[in-house]
Amino acid sequence: MPNSPVHVIDDDAGVRDALRFLFESAGLPVRSYDSALAFIDQIGPHGAGCVLTDVRMPGVDGISLLRRLAELGLDLPVIVMTGHAEVPLAVQALKEGAVDFIEKPFDDDRLLTAVQAALEAGRRRRQEAAELDAISARLANLTPREREVLVGLVAGHPNKTIAYDLGTSPRTIEVHRARVMEKMQARSLADLVRMVLAIERAGQGKKPRPA
Repeated sequence: MPNSPVHVIDDDAGVRDALRFLFESAGLPVRSYDSALAFIDQIGPHGAGCVLTDVRMPGVDGISLLRRLAELGLDLPVIVMTGHAEVPLAVQALKEGAVDFIEKPFDDDRLLTAVQAALEAGRRRRQEAAELDAISARLANLTPREREVLVGLVAGHPNKTIAYDLGTSPRTIEVHRARVMEKMQARSLADLVRMVLAIERAGQGKKPRPA
């Protein structure tokens, strides 16, 4: 799988060229933009990689860019570049969701390390998002009764208790439980609970409720 790109945003062409040379020398693909608006116009809803942006630019600055990305739902790791006197801005950027900031003039090794860490963080985020989408799709495939059984299982109730609560037999619950495990592709009850908790933590779905 090819490396995800580093998106370099700076209104200074000399800085963009120098950073492109640095990253390409390290084997990293680079895309450069002369403004935050140019980046937003081109990135698309499924952009990958990480963003390295100057914090102070005409028009949309680094702080505003972070806010725009959040509004657009683009979950890309962002590193901001700052001058020494702009550290308060960098701190604000961290509060707005940036993963790191680099002070100018920056050390090449330090910058490469930060960018590689951001790229890895981006890969993990995309992988986790794909896993959550798959879990959500499997949850949606459960029948109403299977969802009721799932609620009981996640609550830690034994089959007899779930059967009593649902007015059926433990044997019937065993059958539903087996189907839930199969449909959710869970290798164990602990695996099933982890899936549901992951969905809850991510805020991508509510705790399964009886239909």
